[in-house]
Amino acid sequence: MKLPVSLLFAACAAVLSFNAHAQAAKPDLAKGAATFGQVCVACHAADGNSTINENPKLAQQHPEYLVKQLQEFKSGKRDNAIMKGFASALSDEDMRNVAFWLASQKAAPGFAQNKDTVRLGERIYRGGIADRQIAACAGCHSPNGAGIPAQYPRLAGQHAVYTEAQLKAFRDGVRHNNAQMAGVAAKMNDREIKAVADYIAGLR
Repeated sequence: MKLPVSLLFAACAAVLSFNAHAQAAKPDLAKGAATFGQVCVACHAADGNSTINENPKLAQQHPEYLVKQLQEFKSGKRDNAIMKGFASALSDEDMRNVAFWLASQKAAPGFAQNKDTVRLGERIYRGGIADRQIAACAGCHSPNGAGIPAQYPRLAGQHAVYTEAQLKAFRDGVRHNNAQMAGVAAKMNDREIKAVADYIAGLR
């Protein structure tokens, strides 16, 4: 049975479109490394393992998560004047290239610092706080802090100072680009936030 010419053209066009999209979607790691070196390196270090406690480690982070954050910095959904300036200079292609290059970098391990609260942090991370309906962090970010690609970010080894600041920002309504995290953080006090942030720093 012969197909109508119009259907053959449509099928060919669909295949060409799919191939073009696949090629466009493939990130360019070399360009990502170059863009990172021009725009991001001063704050996040040469391999994405920031040595500044206030600036997050980005190495080995899920690329989809990084792209989402950069897009939300650019749009203002995640409010940060410094990051908005940098993200605004990036195209969607730049963001993908940088994000996938960072995902290819190995994360440096971190360490918990406060032995007096590490057990509290572990209890919250692994089991939550049942009487206040605070969910276990491990449920979304995995027991070892590796996260779940495209859904929940990697946390293992992240600077405790940075994690603590983000949890407080979610709790206090300063950061409002994730309703789920805002709901969890809203139920936590300063001591609990500090303890779980310190425990996360030592995950690997």
